Amino acid sequence: MSVTKIQKRDGRIVPYEEEKIVAAIRKANNEVEEKDRADDALIAEILAEVRGQEKDTLSVEKVQDMIEAHLVEHNKYKLAKKYIVYRYQRSLLRKSNTTDESILKLIRNENKELAEENSNKNTRLASTQRDYIAGEVSRDVTRRLLLPEHIAMAHDNGVLHFHDADYFIQPIFNCCLINIKDMLDNGLAINGKLIESPKSFQVACTVTTQIIAAVASNQYGGQSVNIKHLGKYLRRSREKFEQQLDQEFGEQLDAESKERMVKLRLQDELRSGVQTIQYQINTLMTTNGQSPFVTLFLHIDDEDPYVEETVMIIEEILRQRIRGTKNEKGVYVTPAFPKLVYVLDENNALKGGKYDYVTRLAAQCSAKRMYPDYISAKKMRENYEGNVFSCMGCRSFLSPWKDENGEYKWEGRFNQGVVSINLPQIGILAKGDEEKFWKLLDERLELCYEALMCRHKALLGTPSDVSPIHWQYGAIARLKKGEKIDKYLLGGYSTMSLGYIGIYETTYLMKGCSHTQEPGTTFALQVMDRMKDAAARWKEETGIAFSLYGTPAESLCYRFARIDREKYGDIENVTDKGYYTNSYHVDVREKIDAFSKFTFESKFQNKSLGGAISYVEIPNLMHNVEAIEEVIRFIYDNIQYGEFNTKSDYCHVCGYDGEIRINDDNEWECPQCGNRDHAKMNVTRRTCGYLGENYWNTGKTKEIKARVLHL
Repeated sequence: MSVTKIQKRDGRIVPYEEEKIVAAIRKANNEVEEKDRADDALIAEILAEVRGQEKDTLSVEKVQDMIEAHLVEHNKYKLAKKYIVYRYQRSLLRKSNTTDESILKLIRNENKELAEENSNKNTRLASTQRDYIAGEVSRDVTRRLLLPEHIAMAHDNGVLHFHDADYFIQPIFNCCLINIKDMLDNGLAINGKLIESPKSFQVACTVTTQIIAAVASNQYGGQSVNIKHLGKYLRRSREKFEQQLDQEFGEQLDAESKERMVKLRLQDELRSGVQTIQYQINTLMTTNGQSPFVTLFLHIDDEDPYVEETVMIIEEILRQRIRGTKNEKGVYVTPAFPKLVYVLDENNALKGGKYDYVTRLAAQCSAKRMYPDYISAKKMRENYEGNVFSCMGCRSFLSPWKDENGEYKWEGRFNQGVVSINLPQIGILAKGDEEKFWKLLDERLELCYEALMCRHKALLGTPSDVSPIHWQYGAIARLKKGEKIDKYLLGGYSTMSLGYIGIYETTYLMKGCSHTQEPGTTFALQVMDRMKDAAARWKEETGIAFSLYGTPAESLCYRFARIDREKYGDIENVTDKGYYTNSYHVDVREKIDAFSKFTFESKFQNKSLGGAISYVEIPNLMHNVEAIEEVIRFIYDNIQYGEFNTKSDYCHVCGYDGEIRINDDNEWECPQCGNRDHAKMNVTRRTCGYLGENYWNTGKTKEIKARVLHL
């Protein structure tokens, strides 16, 4: 059977005429440059697919979809746009405005995609809805007016992902490392009001949270704060208490009693200050309708003149995180923020160091609250010219940069934006042909470069007045009013990130095996090198610090897989899973122990210096602190960034350590605190014994039940 008839949009059945398809494509060819045209071979391929459909009658929409898909697969984006422009124009006349409908669904709380997009945002709140409404408008304007047509089409077709289009209309950037030292030492202004350098630890903590909230309201990504800069202010509090006691008691108070009283007051100030940070961050609401997305960097640096005070602060942060904060039901739960990143160094890597006791406290915190994450100072120094510094809130890392004095600078720097490439889609199209694969990869990398430059150009010419907290009062710089930020966009001061998804699936498509096995490992590392080299070349050509970023964007793993499944159908071990593995990660279904996993993935982390994160699962995490400590020792020697996950029944919001069941709404729910955020709980699938991937991260209830319970 072959196609003989076409069904028009009005229902009429007319004869199928190949000549009309050929004429339409050639007409579109005449409107684009020669390099963007479809040659006779491609036209013949399109006709063959249409002709080969096992149906007598096809709809006109189906034929147009097939033509568009072929043109996009061959990177003929401009031609595809010309071909379908009339179709889109007619479609817009027949359909209601999709942006209008999306906004109305949001207001009616019917937009489940947005509701599940960010567990830290409540879409019922007016403040959150206001931010999402602005985001819908920004996405619409971005796609129609701001992005080149072929970039917008590449995003829609899952070729790449243009991150944070809902903020692209504004001249704001992704994430940063706040220069908290400069701001606390030299003062700042918020909302036109002067804030002088604090005289005590508790005031410094309050000012820090005010800075965090203001910064978060004027960018769209996460932020990080190095907690060691608060050590100075804890010492100031000690000195203040000593002076107060001297003034009050003079020589009446012996040295031992004085020290005991100072210590008691200082401990109280320490508890109150850290509690201020924890509660302020979790109760403040930024202008984008959520708590500030902030990470605290916990590094015990022997060269820090206030190292003992820093240790005291880190201990208190860990103790309070272990205890948790009370929710509205009075149950102690794990606060969403701040995220914690703990540095393992020679002095605390559980190998006889002076501060090993602090790391043991961190291990207890990981067991109960799934935080902190761990950075190996040893491995980081190998990768970043001897330096140790915090990742930004989004887990991306800066490239080394020196100031005019030849000193490395990390704080007060930022990331301009992220674009991610869909690697498995290239593997699907290459069909095992490596020559075709490398050609497609190079073409799509250049497309990603063009998309990233859109981010860069959107920031050029931005005056400092758009965000005084960033550009005038020290979070990034201290520019004058009206001064442009351009010098911070060039010369490697800020970064641009090339994200990637699906090394595992790509390797399987091209080599028939996992990237953990040869020849898959060699091929996967070649793919990493190709992307890393492209970023290095872009940096050389532009002076902008491009880098390869193993993004933790889990939702993108599902988006790319969903698009490819719809376009190419179920492909065994690739699209049929419903997700792609994140960056270079080992697929969750592979049987591999924690140490082997970290050892293997470390080969990829040192190629992905714009960001890399690896995790391992430890059964019964809450009752397995010794195992956590063993893995912590291993992290220090073997991998730059690691974190823990578990598979036992355990709620990491409230600490409930019992069986978690599916409620009447077909959702997993903690019986103690009511938590339904499945990313924050682990459940042993007792119904059928399934111990596979935590599929609930998709947020799709029916899919969860079908896959987890094997119904």
